[in-house]
Amino acid sequence: MDNLGTLGFSEEQADLMEAAARFCREKSPMEKVRQLMETDEGYDASVWREIAELGWLGIAVPEEYGGVGLSIAEVAPVMEAMGRSMMATPFFTTTLASEALLAGGTEAQKKAVLPKIVAGAPATLALAEANGDWDLRNIDALATADGDNLRLSGVKRFVADAAATKYIIVSARLDSAPALIIIEDKEVPDGALRRETIIDETKRTYELTLDGIVVPRSALFDALKLREAFERIDLAANLLASAEMAGACAACIDYTIDYLTTRKQFGRTIGSYQALKHPTVDAYVDYEQARSHVYAAAHSFNDQGAGEIAVRMAKAQTLKALSYAADRSIQFHGGFGFTYDCDAQLYRRRAAFHASQFGDEAWQRRRLAELLF
Repeated sequence: MDNLGTLGFSEEQADLMEAAARFCREKSPMEKVRQLMETDEGYDASVWREIAELGWLGIAVPEEYGGVGLSIAEVAPVMEAMGRSMMATPFFTTTLASEALLAGGTEAQKKAVLPKIVAGAPATLALAEANGDWDLRNIDALATADGDNLRLSGVKRFVADAAATKYIIVSARLDSAPALIIIEDKEVPDGALRRETIIDETKRTYELTLDGIVVPRSALFDALKLREAFERIDLAANLLASAEMAGACAACIDYTIDYLTTRKQFGRTIGSYQALKHPTVDAYVDYEQARSHVYAAAHSFNDQGAGEIAVRMAKAQTLKALSYAADRSIQFHGGFGFTYDCDAQLYRRRAAFHASQFGDEAWQRRRLAELLF
């Protein structure tokens, strides 16, 4: 607990932040973001290949599996840069799948899958179900033993980027106990994926019907590491989401200020009016606090106890900051702010999406109360 609130920023993080910011600005201007929203894939495959070539998919993967050998703390600035440019790729889900494998996969799975992920094979997780519970161990899907195989059944929701991924890590109940199972795209039958309509149209999620999927028992994660794997997935997802929202919040504020300093009313730029100026300053203060929480969480991520507290603080604060900044931006843009063409809509939708995944602000604060008191 001694490290709670410590803000650390490494040289590696600084280098990655500079490189990622430059890359994302060049590859993901807002015009392209909106173009990709209209496509089935939702992202640019050529940009994804460049990301793999840059080594970003292996930042937190040990060198023995083909990675760079750093940590998830060094992934945060990349995720922040992507959030600032609203870049659409399977980077979030693929990094999360790598974290899950590192925490709970067997040695054979790590050796077989991680080098392929580092080389550019997208991956994702299928954890959410109709029960809507953010407790990842509340699972209705089933895995039934059939000799040396497992037969899966049930339905998963919000499976991000599933149509584009090579590997999907699925949670199911096996002999009444939680289990994690890795499946390949070739094991998913035709028609098993159905694209969902979600509030953030820059992202793609799918409903996955598990009925008819058969996998070998070797697809099971290490049963002795499942608790650690579920905890790692939860915290890594919330940290990466927080970093992405921090970047989006900065972009939203820039977008708002650009409008406030160019739009004129009654012979003055509207940003000179206190009713608009003061809330914009409040949004910026919230952003700075949120970003500090993100990098404090990244710094203490692996510290038992303190890491979880810091991550949950970061998620709660970034949700609050992005929601407020986007709400003010929509209002300040007047009638245009409530139209589909206003970019403030994209930032507000991003906050709403992340509130629906891995715990909203109220849920994070309840967990914090349990941890702190």
